[in-house]
Amino acid sequence: MIEIQTVTSSKDWKRFVDLPWSLYRGNPYWVPPLRIAVRDVLSVKKNPFFRHAKLLPLIAIRDREVVGRIVGVVDQAYNAFHQEQTGFFGFFESIDDKEVSDSLLDQVTEWARAQGMERVLGPVNPSTNHECGLLIEGFDKSPRIMMTYNPPYYAKLIEDYGLVKAKDLQAWDVDSNNSFTQRLIKIADRQRKRSKITVREVNMKSFDQEVDIMLDIYNSAWEKNWGFVPMDEVEFRHMAKEMKMIIDPRLLLIVYVEGEPAAFGLTLPNINQVFHKIGDGRLLPFGIFKLLWHYFGPGRQSTVTETRILALGIKPKFRNLGLGSLLYVEYVKRSPATGAPVGEASWILEDNKDMIASLKSMNAILTRRYRIYQKSIVSA
Repeated sequence: MIEIQTVTSSKDWKRFVDLPWSLYRGNPYWVPPLRIAVRDVLSVKKNPFFRHAKLLPLIAIRDREVVGRIVGVVDQAYNAFHQEQTGFFGFFESIDDKEVSDSLLDQVTEWARAQGMERVLGPVNPSTNHECGLLIEGFDKSPRIMMTYNPPYYAKLIEDYGLVKAKDLQAWDVDSNNSFTQRLIKIADRQRKRSKITVREVNMKSFDQEVDIMLDIYNSAWEKNWGFVPMDEVEFRHMAKEMKMIIDPRLLLIVYVEGEPAAFGLTLPNINQVFHKIGDGRLLPFGIFKLLWHYFGPGRQSTVTETRILALGIKPKFRNLGLGSLLYVEYVKRSPATGAPVGEASWILEDNKDMIASLKSMNAILTRRYRIYQKSIVSA
C-alpha cells in the first residue's frame, strides 16, 4: 500500500532530500546535489519565488520506506503573465513502479485542480527560470550545472499517466578546439566594427549595478519565449547572489550597441564536476574542503573542464545584428584561458531555428534532449 504524505517536519524534509541517493546508487552519471541547496530552493521563507507561488511537497511511502517524491507549484506570476491557469510539478523522483508515480501525480493534479488550474506542466524545479525538463536522450552523460538527470524509465511513468509532450529542450556541446574558430572570429570582428558593438566583462566590484543592467535585458529579451515568466528585482537579485560565488567574470559578458546595453551572456563553470567529488551532498564535515580544493584551489584545473552557457539574451530591437553568434564566438575565444574548452549551450527550445542554426555553424553537437510534459485537468 502506498501512503502519500505532505512534507512538513524537518524529518520529512530530510527524507525528501535524501531519496535520490538510494535511487541513483551506483549510477556514475548522476550528480549528487548539495543537500542544503535543494532545501533552500524549496524554502518558502528563503526563496523569494514563493512570494507569488504556492508549494505542495509530497513523499510516497511503502513499508515505511520513501519510494517517491514530487512537488506541486501554482505560480500566480506565471499565470498572470500568460493568462493561463497552469499548475506545475517538479522534483519528481520514483522507483520504477506505476502505482507510486500515479499516486504522486494524482495528488498534485487534484491539488492543482482545487486551486482552479486547468492543466499541469512539468517537470520544473520549481519554475522555468530554474532547472526544468525530463531527460529523454543522453543518459550516458552527466548533466552540467543546473541541468537535470533521471533514469530512462521516468518518461514511461509520466507518459503512462497521460501526460504528453508540450515542448522539447536541447543541449549542444561547443568545443573551442574545432577548426571553425578563426573564420567565425573574423566574421564577428567585422560585425562588431560595422555596428559599433562593444563587449565587456562584468565588473564584480559594481555587481549590484551590473545586476540592474542584466535584469532589464533579461525581462526584455525573453518576453516572447515559450514558458517565460518575468522576474522581479528581488527574485533576480536573489538568484544573482546565489550564483555570485561561482561566477567567472571573464564569462559574464555585457554587449553594447552604440553605447546602449543590448545583450548579455552568462556562462558558468560546471561546478557539477566538483559535486561529483563531494559525493554525499554534505558540506560538513569534509565536503567543504573538497569544494575549496576542487573549485577554489589547486584542484580546479584538473576538475572543472567544462562550462555551461546558461543565458544569452538580446533585446528585441538588436536581434538583427547577430549578437547571439558574436557572444558564442566570444566564449569560444575565452574558454581555453579558463581551463574549460568544452561548453554546453542549454537549454535551447527545439523550435529556436536561429539559435540552432548558429550552433550548427560552429560545428556544435546535440548531446541531450529534455522534455516538458502537460496534461489537461479540466473536470469533465
